[in-house]
Parts: sequence; structure tokens; C-alpha cells
Amino acid sequence: MSTSTLPVQSARTSTTGSRRIAQTATARARSTARVQIVAPDLRIADGTAASVFRVAAARGPVSRDVAAKVTGLSIATVNRQVSALLSAGLLRERADLAASGAIGRPRVPFEVDHEPYLTIGIHIGAVVTGIVAADLRGRIIGAVEIPTPRGDQDVVLGAITASARSFASRWHRRTPLWVGVALGGRVDSETGLVDHPRLGWSGARVGAIIGRGMGLPVSVAAHVEAMAASELLLTPDREADVKGTGLYFYARETTGIAITFDGRVHTPNGGPGSIAHLPTGSTAVCSCGATGCLEATVSDRAVLLKAREAGLLGDVEDPTIGALYKLAREGSAPAHEILVDRATVLGRTVAMLRDLFNPDRVTLGGQAFTEYPAGVPHVAEAFARASNLPRKDIRITGFGNRVQAHAAGVVSLSSLYSDPLGSMRRSRG
Repeated sequence: MSTSTLPVQSARTSTTGSRRIAQTATARARSTARVQIVAPDLRIADGTAASVFRVAAARGPVSRDVAAKVTGLSIATVNRQVSALLSAGLLRERADLAASGAIGRPRVPFEVDHEPYLTIGIHIGAVVTGIVAADLRGRIIGAVEIPTPRGDQDVVLGAITASARSFASRWHRRTPLWVGVALGGRVDSETGLVDHPRLGWSGARVGAIIGRGMGLPVSVAAHVEAMAASELLLTPDREADVKGTGLYFYARETTGIAITFDGRVHTPNGGPGSIAHLPTGSTAVCSCGATGCLEATVSDRAVLLKAREAGLLGDVEDPTIGALYKLAREGSAPAHEILVDRATVLGRTVAMLRDLFNPDRVTLGGQAFTEYPAGVPHVAEAFARASNLPRKDIRITGFGNRVQAHAAGVVSLSSLYSDPLGSMRRSRG
């Protein structure tokens, strides 16, 4: 071999360089093989560690006796779980808040140790992609939006991942534990593969590309199911009002529904159902070729088209739905009427679905409901007129126009909330 004629130092350098190249290649291969795609657990988990962690996230700082009362666990069980969660770095004690004269650690309150860690949530929308950072209590500590890229699905996912990685690097003192992705279309949460007709994606490797690019365990969920989960897991009083059934209805650029049963989001094996083509009686032409489909009638794009046809948006080449909301708020009767028409169609549709499923609770989410409060009474009125069941109140999500951000956040947190100790092992391993 020619290396025998080289100086000794050069030969060593060459060998060292070859080793480094080989090690790098091996590391990349292992990294590829070890992408952890974990199906999100969109429910209020009943495991002992999960119960204690959830109390700490919702109510902390909290004492062990209060945690035992809230969870129904014995003091001994709570003590064991608190010790394990302290060792895992998920909880911290607050000796400074212990009652005067209290003796022993069981009297020391504990809370989630939220400062060292974060999770990254990505909501890929038809028009806009949102990236959020959440602490372990479920609070959004930062967010950014980018236009959803167009083109080859792998290239698009790579670009979104690069943006998310750059965003996560802002919190250089926090360790990222997980990444969660919420988006429309047909989602296989076990494999992280997604079919998204609106974006032109088929078998998109969402989990593999984003998980590998972020170097973190990744969970992928249908976005309306994730929104329903955020109502269960991220609302201030997380234990209240979860028994029975719930219907979550979403409308913005797309439409969708999710069903909950006793604190668990129903996640069909074949992916979520679709309400995009429910008939509304309108004359709007849908991409499927039919007229009157729900999404073709009430989506932001459909409403903007109607406003442009009415000459409301002037010569603006690419108007946003915000411009129409602004006109309506400033007193434009035609703009208000267009938004009232949408509210009426939405109210009738919610009534039809409510009568079909007869849930214990109905929650409405998405900017079609939250961005124009003057339209909400018309939703309620149309709902009351169209429903044939006894009167039932419906409520608007408390997350307002940040519902997509919390949906992405809850996907990134769901495994930690379901199995905090196991998820910490995964994120470190």
C-alpha cells in the first residue's frame, strides 16, 4: 500500500481521519436506526406516576397529603412516586414554602421542575406552520409562525425541521425532551406517516424526518384530535368535566371533529373521519366537484373568495382573512353579513353532529369562532334552531386564537403526561 511511503505522522493523521469518518458514518447510521416514533397518548392517564405528575403540573406547589387526596392514592404511594420523579429530574421540592414548624420531607411541597426542560411542538397548517416551545407544565414559553412551504414533501419537512431546530436553539439553557407534530390529513401515529391531500402529501415521512432532524423522540397526531386533547390535559382544572362524552368541532382553513370518551380522545386506527364534504345547501363549488360542501363554504379561503366577489377587499392581490375581520369590526355591513352567513352554517352543522352523537359536552375551536366574537351569537342561534334534542349549551375553547399552538404542545407533552418516568428514559436514551 502507498501509505508505507508516507511520513509516520501523515500515516497516523490519515488513520485518525479514517477512523473519524468511520465513526461519523456509524453514528449517523445508528441515529437513523434509532429514530423514536412514539404514538401520542391523548388521554388523562391513570398510572400512579402520571397522576402525581399531573397534580404537580396543574396545582403545584402542592403538598403530599393534598396530592393524595386529589389522586385518591395513599400517602405511601404518593411518597414513592414523588421520590422517583425527583430522582428523574421532573419534580423539585420547595422547602421555602414548607409550613412553619413542619418536620420531615412529606411536609415539603413539590412542583414540576419546569425550568431545565422544554418540548417542541409543530403545527403544520394548510397555510401557516406554527412552532412552539412548551415547559413541562404545558405553558407556551415561545412561538413563531412561518408560511407552510410548498413543493416536494421531503424537502418541505426538512425545511420545517430546520426552522424548528433553529427556534429550539434559542433556549440554550433548557434541554429539549420531545417533539410533537399536529397536522391535518390522515395520520398514522404508529409510523408517523401522513397523507395530506391539501398539501399534496402521500405517505409523507413526518415522524422520521422531523424526529431525525431534531434528534428527539417524536409523536405525530391529527390536529383536531390534538386540540381535543389540549382541552383535557392543558385546561386550568384538568380533572373537571372529563367524564362522559365530548364533541370537539374545529373550523378555520380546514374543518374537523374529534370525540372524547371519559377523558380519552378517540383515535380511530384508520385516522380521523372527515366532515369536509358534509352538505350545507350553499352554492360554493368544492374541489371534489360537488357544490355546497362544508369546507368549501366556511373555510377562510372560501370566505375570502366570497368577499372578493362582493368587491370588499379592493385591489389587494393576496388579502388575508384578518382584513375581512377588520372591515367587519369597523362597521362594514357586507363584511359582517358574510361572516354571519358562515356562523349560521357552522351553527347548523354543529347541531346536526350534536344530534347525531348526543355528547355530554360540545366545544368549538378555531379562528372561525374565536376571531370574530360578533358572529358567536349567530352560531348559538342557528344551533338552537337546528337541533332537535333538548337544549344544551355549547362553549368556545378557552385557548382562543392559540388553539393550534396548544394542540402542537400537547402532542409534544402527551407521552410525558402519560408515562413521565418512561418518557424521560426514552428522551435520554
